Amino acid sequence: MSERLQPGDVAPAFTLPDADGNEVSLSAHQGRKVIVYFYPAALTPGCTKQACDFTDNLDVLATAGYDVIGISPDPPEKLAKFREKESLKVTLLADPDKKVTEAYGAYGEKKNYGKTYLGVIRSTIVVDEQGKVEKALYNVRATGHVAKIIKDLGI
Repeated sequence: MSERLQPGDVAPAFTLPDADGNEVSLSAHQGRKVIVYFYPAALTPGCTKQACDFTDNLDVLATAGYDVIGISPDPPEKLAKFREKESLKVTLLADPDKKVTEAYGAYGEKKNYGKTYLGVIRSTIVVDEQGKVEKALYNVRATGHVAKIIKDLGI
């Protein structure tokens, strides 16, 4: 089980491939706020809803100084399909070995239909301009989550 991040923690650095196989680093966003969200699997109903919500609100978030990065264990090829099928504009990164997901506390025990198993915990971490955690939200719902973030951030 990975430790959950708390506000004030330094956000773990990462470099992961995007849907096109290009390396993307958190450090490249220094000086901007970044919403890093973790989701279980591309092309599934809840994850699609969440990614579309972030895409629909990307202009609002960008105007307020936020970049958005979605991370899942999917390979870049699946992320590219997801992006094309849903016309997504958010940056999608592949974390197949789940090292970044674990570093952010977004991998652990889940319960579904009475079964307990290990998996990606739907989570959103807001990182400030200095690379520190501003907000750490775990076990979030796919539906309505983006609207709640916008409200919580006062955008």
